[in-house]
Amino acid sequence: MKRLILFIALAAVCLAADARPGVKDSKTNYAREALTPYVQSGVLPGAISIFYNNGVQETCCIGYADVARKRPIKLTDVFMQCSQTKGFCGVTIAKLVEEGKISLDDPVSKYLPEFKELWVLDGEKDGIRTLHKAKNVLTVRMVLNHTGGFTFESVAKREDIPGSGWSKGAGLRQVALMAAATPLQFEPGTRDSYSNLGIDIGAAIVEVVTGMKWEDYLKKAVLDPLGMKSTWIMPSNKQLRHIIEMYDVQEGKPAVHKLQNGWMQRPYNDRSVVPSAGAGLWTTAEDQLKFYKMLMNLGIGDNGVRILKEDTVKEILAKSTRPEGMGGYSLGLSAPVEDGENEWFGHGGAWGTNCSVNWHKRQLRLWVVQINGGQPWSKDMDEAAKKFFSQTVDSDNIREYTGRMK
Repeated sequence: MKRLILFIALAAVCLAADARPGVKDSKTNYAREALTPYVQSGVLPGAISIFYNNGVQETCCIGYADVARKRPIKLTDVFMQCSQTKGFCGVTIAKLVEEGKISLDDPVSKYLPEFKELWVLDGEKDGIRTLHKAKNVLTVRMVLNHTGGFTFESVAKREDIPGSGWSKGAGLRQVALMAAATPLQFEPGTRDSYSNLGIDIGAAIVEVVTGMKWEDYLKKAVLDPLGMKSTWIMPSNKQLRHIIEMYDVQEGKPAVHKLQNGWMQRPYNDRSVVPSAGAGLWTTAEDQLKFYKMLMNLGIGDNGVRILKEDTVKEILAKSTRPEGMGGYSLGLSAPVEDGENEWFGHGGAWGTNCSVNWHKRQLRLWVVQINGGQPWSKDMDEAAKKFFSQTVDSDNIREYTGRMK
């Protein structure tokens, strides 16, 4: 009984922390009820769940950021968001598109000359590769929606090499140069293959167009205007004292602490850290919520600051930019082929994080964990979300930005 009371108390921490103007507490505990058995058994170390429906929000922080130290998980704890970084790169590209500085159908070589001549791998036998000169033009659109023909990651970033990985090794321009010298896996625009490397090439284009480092432009154009003070390519020493630790999860057994993952190696903030637009940003749940609410609000942050125009979000972020028959993906974001009132867009990360939004209904679902392995609680959480979003929403006196500010 004492353990149950403790977990309920931990879950209540975030409910109080998020009671701010413009957001009405749902007074529900669907996520906590679904997750408590997993936390009690030790299968789930700790998690943050946020359900948001047109101004009404359920916020749940349950369990621990550090099990050994019994440190409760909080909205302000820092964590590695991995591939959710892709959406941030997509927004920087989208801003330059709406400003007329980039066209999605521009050749990548317009900005990065090393991509003028590309080669496609036909096959390999006895160590000998057969290649042909690429017939299709590689475009900006293709590198952002994973149809460019690139491998998953740059040869300069390896999880099995000490001092390598997503935030170690080569910088964005160096990564782009190496990518241009490496054969593509298929003709640009003819298939899709998930690629951190393609997103990094998109970030290198941002650097050429803006004359700034990608991470600096991101900070100036997106992070600072939204008040995202805890999001960066490396956490501070102070933040690292409040890190969400990583765990190996096994169904039916207590989770085991994992010092690091090969793709994200310690130390996390030394001089060897370089930016990765494909999977490099650290953040907090509090900050990540600001970013995704901006997308949900069609370009306007909860603080009233406009980052993108409504049409920009609707046309090149909230729906697919891929050719027909290749599934849904926009600019660094998973998105439907055809946007509709029941469609969501967003992104997940390698350590189990995820956030998606529906701009039509002003709905959001955010999930933060730092784990390796499956998520045996997924069905229970889907049922919790179903219960929350099926409620009748009373959003009287809730401030709404969508369509009201330009």
